[in-house]
Amino acid sequence: MSLKIAVIVSQFNREITQEMLKAAQEELRRSGVSEIEVFWVPGAFEIPATVKRLAQSGRYDGILPLGCVIKGETAHFEHIARVVTDALMRLTLECETPIVFGVLTPYTEEQAWARVSKGAEVAKSLLELITLRRRLS
Repeated sequence: MSLKIAVIVSQFNREITQEMLKAAQEELRRSGVSEIEVFWVPGAFEIPATVKRLAQSGRYDGILPLGCVIKGETAHFEHIARVVTDALMRLTLECETPIVFGVLTPYTEEQAWARVSKGAEVAKSLLELITLRRRLS
């Protein structure tokens, strides 16, 4: 599959997001994607702005954001999870480039580790969305 995919990865909770990235890359390569460009951002909050810039560039067939926001003792988790989710949803509606949601929002680190395979799942979803968008064009 001759596609160029951008993957944006949050450095916050890097041990988890690194494993999500590995799972996503393995799935993309298994599906025949050879061009995968990875962009690291400080945290989940920075993901939507980076997604927007990459979508506007027109250089990518799909964009895969990966992050992990784990609930802590303050309301920070709720705010970050909400604004990132809302911003990414808005971008999926506004941008022609297919974008999926790969930001984990678990309550515990154990839940996050149990979900690192979501990297592969959202990569597969992105490929399906790219195929669908091409059919609808």
